[in-house]
Amino acid sequence: MRADEVTATDAPTAPRRRLSSSLKSLLLQGGDGAAHTTAIPVLDQQLATRIIELAVRTGETMLVVGAPASEVTRAIVRIAAAYGLHPLHVDVTYNSITAAGRAADGAPVTTLRVVHGAAPDHAKLQRLQALLTEISAGLALEDAEDRCREIRRTPFRYRPVVVIAAQALLAVGVAVMFGVNPLNMALAFVAAALAAFTQYLLARARVPFFFSQIAGGFVLTIVAALTPLLAGTGWDQAASIRPSVIVASGIVLMLAGLTVVGAAQDAIDGFALTALGRLLELVTQTVGVVLGILLGLELARVLGFAMAPPSQALPLGPLALQFLGAAIIAVAVAVFNGAGLRIVVISAALSFIAWAGFVAASTLGFDTAAASGAGAFLGSLLGILIAFRLHVPSVAVTIAAILPMVPGAAVFRGLLTIVESGDDPALLLGGAVTLAGAATVGVALAVGASLGLYLGQPLTATLHGVTRSRARLRR
Repeated sequence: MRADEVTATDAPTAPRRRLSSSLKSLLLQGGDGAAHTTAIPVLDQQLATRIIELAVRTGETMLVVGAPASEVTRAIVRIAAAYGLHPLHVDVTYNSITAAGRAADGAPVTTLRVVHGAAPDHAKLQRLQALLTEISAGLALEDAEDRCREIRRTPFRYRPVVVIAAQALLAVGVAVMFGVNPLNMALAFVAAALAAFTQYLLARARVPFFFSQIAGGFVLTIVAALTPLLAGTGWDQAASIRPSVIVASGIVLMLAGLTVVGAAQDAIDGFALTALGRLLELVTQTVGVVLGILLGLELARVLGFAMAPPSQALPLGPLALQFLGAAIIAVAVAVFNGAGLRIVVISAALSFIAWAGFVAASTLGFDTAAASGAGAFLGSLLGILIAFRLHVPSVAVTIAAILPMVPGAAVFRGLLTIVESGDDPALLLGGAVTLAGAATVGVALAVGASLGLYLGQPLTATLHGVTRSRARLRR
């Protein structure tokens, strides 16, 4: 039989074989029957311990300086896998990180690190992300350990006086958004600076942050209650001071460091313990602010400086001042979170985008909560994409972008209405409704920002794949 005859005879059977193979793959698992093997690197117990220690120390530092639990988990697994320790079990909670693996001889290797509270430092987080990239690219273990140790020991970028000034500048940004006069802006700066300085002194004395929040809210309220005394000076601007703006700006300041977005993101990612811990911290510290303001309002009432509850929401200023104020807030947040120049510039740009989304949604007829969620979604989605391209932490720019939409004025208006309600049930109910509306805005901000981050992650993965493909083609 000739070769061409064999080919002609067997040719019809080839499509049948392919069809049979396709049907088997649809019905059966592992239809090829081939045994899959993986090359296991030789890691003794000492080397495995060094690798897992490096991974967990890096993850612990990332969690402390503001990274979400899911990102910390991926970083730990990625570092361990880069040096051949795989698989690795990682458990991240609010105050501890546990990682467990096995050496080449089967001996278990486990490390537990306790997390001693959050201290946002976005410049340090950026350096840790750069270290993670270098490790994936083949950085030697000894060099990675030295770099991690150096980053952990790096002090905060700015001195305390700069941090306090930035916190006071945030209050000025809120006042600018409300379009108040220069004297009102200066008073907002002074009140916020006094509150920030009070909290700094209490932190130096190791007072729990809950009591620092009470003290800060109390100082803000007392300063705002005393500002009408300036009307006796005869200044034209003193007659139009709005004390509510002073307290509202301070509320935004003291809620700036809270973990609303981080808690929502951890809950969505399935880190229930971390999410619950952050939510409990959020509630506790917010209650501290509320108690401080209530104490200040009550003392002001006793001293005869009671503030009349506003009958409606505080109006915002001209649109140009709203964008300017949002940019000032974003810059201030970036600075007192330790960010460098690149993160500061990106935060300012994203604040424009997020506020534009809020304004556009409000123009279309959305209520405040829905418009805030839309602005937070737009800011976080673009933030994670820009952060990927420019190699900056997405959490840093996202927080700075959405903070201008925090409902500080609504919180103060609701509290003031409740304090001054007396025996009037209508005022009491109105204050409670206002506080509920402020809480709804806060939830909308968390959901919008988390949704933007969630949808942005696959986009960044796609961009990462395109970038790597282009790099291979260039080679």
